[in-house]
Amino acid sequence: MTFSIVARCADSGQFGVAISSSSPAVAARCAFARSGVGAVATQNVTNPALGPWTLDRMTTGASAEAAVAAAVAADGHPAYRQLLAIDGAGRSAVHSGERALGIWGSAAGRDCVAGGNLLENAGVPGAMVAAFEAAEGALGARLVAAMQAGLAAGGEAGPVHSAGLLIADRQAWPYAELRIDWLDEACPIEALARTWEVYAPQADDYVTRALNPTAAPSYGVPGDA
Repeated sequence: MTFSIVARCADSGQFGVAISSSSPAVAARCAFARSGVGAVATQNVTNPALGPWTLDRMTTGASAEAAVAAAVAADGHPAYRQLLAIDGAGRSAVHSGERALGIWGSAAGRDCVAGGNLLENAGVPGAMVAAFEAAEGALGARLVAAMQAGLAAGGEAGPVHSAGLLIADRQAWPYAELRIDWLDEACPIEALARTWEVYAPQADDYVTRALNPTAAPSYGVPGDA
């Protein structure tokens, strides 16, 4: 009931996750990224602890493949888990347990890996990877393009209701953490795309505001210097 992509930008060093599901608030449970380390999506019958656990192993030098293998070995119910990871060298890894829901699968590409479960068809992850590789510009825009391509290829077998985008840059906090936690009728992926369009031009300025407020621009709101 989820499809996602985890990726690295070789130019900026950013890591990111984009994800969507029929379940509410999917990104709150399933998307993890860490500056200088990598990104992880933990999904299907989700164990959120596997996200930080996998990133911790990559922080100490483990590859994505080794970190995912260790996480799967440590988890008590690996047959129910789907785990995607990318590390600082752009290497990716996936675990899909045999109890993954419905049609499930994954596809790896340059600096990215996509996967899902309860999919409309097995071609969805490949369409996401192809769109990410073909897209240009910022990591966030490429991740959104991948999600839109996944949706166009069939997406989940049923309507999706939540979506999220998480990007880690050079700071300890997220460069972007955008979530559409529930929509009854409208498409959360399109809502996420629109949210990214609004946020992206201001993203660097929010970092500046944190690091050096005297150099930050004003947005003209009441009380803003």
